Amino acid sequence: MKNDLAEKIAANPKYQMLVRTRSRFGWTLTAVMMLVYYGYIAIIAFDKELFAARLGAGVTTVGIPVGLGVIFFTILITGFYVRRANSEFDRLTREIVQESAK
Repeated sequence: MKNDLAEKIAANPKYQMLVRTRSRFGWTLTAVMMLVYYGYIAIIAFDKELFAARLGAGVTTVGIPVGLGVIFFTILITGFYVRRANSEFDRLTREIVQESAK
């Protein structure tokens, strides 16, 4: 019984679209996050003076807010993925299961 349901789901065009869309979206966000993170690390490695510059007369350097920006960006794109997964991907999953259970 379970094998039949799995085969019906795998053969459903909506399932194939869901897998393709979700994979492309996940890999795109992964690439963007890696670009941001490794860009930050590359600047630290190759231009230390840029992030070592002080902001004003205090002890805070440019690297601190930029690093916090990387962390904030990570939280932001995670929320973006969760929002899309909870709306579009979950809706498609319910439709696929309902259609395949018939």
